[in-house]
Amino acid sequence: MNGDRTADYDFELPRDLIAQEPLADRSGSRLMVLTRSDGSIAHRRFTDLPGLVQPGDAFIVNTSRVLKARLLGTRDSGAPAEILLLKPLGGERWEAMVSPGGKLKPGRRVRIGDGFSAEILETTPRRTRIVRLEATTGVADALERFGHVPLPPYIERADTGADAERYQTVYAREDGSVAAPTAGLHFTMALLDEIGGRGAQRGEVVLHVGAGTFKPVEVDDPSDHEMHEESFVVPAPTADLFGATRSRGGRVWAVGTTTARTLESASTGAGLRAGHGETRLFIRPGYRFRAVDSLVTNFHLPRSTLIMLVAAFAGYELTMRAYREAVARRYRFFSYGDAMVVVP
Repeated sequence: MNGDRTADYDFELPRDLIAQEPLADRSGSRLMVLTRSDGSIAHRRFTDLPGLVQPGDAFIVNTSRVLKARLLGTRDSGAPAEILLLKPLGGERWEAMVSPGGKLKPGRRVRIGDGFSAEILETTPRRTRIVRLEATTGVADALERFGHVPLPPYIERADTGADAERYQTVYAREDGSVAAPTAGLHFTMALLDEIGGRGAQRGEVVLHVGAGTFKPVEVDDPSDHEMHEESFVVPAPTADLFGATRSRGGRVWAVGTTTARTLESASTGAGLRAGHGETRLFIRPGYRFRAVDSLVTNFHLPRSTLIMLVAAFAGYELTMRAYREAVARRYRFFSYGDAMVVVP
């Protein structure tokens, strides 16, 4: 196996290793350190991360904030229905996933809460829906009141009030994601300050996480997989920081696969393009990175685009060996799980 087929990214994962709750301390997770140059694997704590950062490095984070995008309601018949908002389209119109798909056809309505409902307008070519949200108190207020944190389906419990805070990074600002950029969940402001104290400068990008991130790869050949577009922003100060870091020989750290995809999507080779954009970039083995030198990430699902991105960065063999070792050493997996860092 060399990572060319989707089946190459299978691994056995005991269900009890899928983290169902966040740790009491954000930065209390374990940290697996992969070194690309020698293929070594080390086992540390996440609080050891600042010791890996060098003066002059750039540390780039994704400041997108998770929406309460999961809407639970009823159809006209009184039967339950669910809407997962994916992308705003303007005028209170959204692209969304719906359930049950066979029942929620154009013209149907889902009642979500007092004075809050959604009308199904049309079905898209990719079988999502265009919906219009209607709320007597305003849609933003209704989402905050009636929306649920869109925890991934492998977290087999209902969301709680605690998730509204813990399923956000401490630096989240711009509303727009339907899943958290989970590598950032491990950071506290104190840890970020410690990294800054090591002489690294922090930069910010925004990529609103949508279906492109969590859509599973269901085809045998990953090259046949279609990514959904996701919007991103590279602020001018981040583009300037990137250029300055490169010119002084510092390393660029991407916190999370979303940050990595944003930097690679905006890369010109010599620098970064500042501004807004959309990306369908699917990074898998064979891809040559131009913008990222070190990657902070979590442990991802089998057969996912995310594990393929890590394999492209760390190397397929090292990545899969690391996952086998993580299972053997009982690391916690997925959104609320432990972390990995890949360094040169």
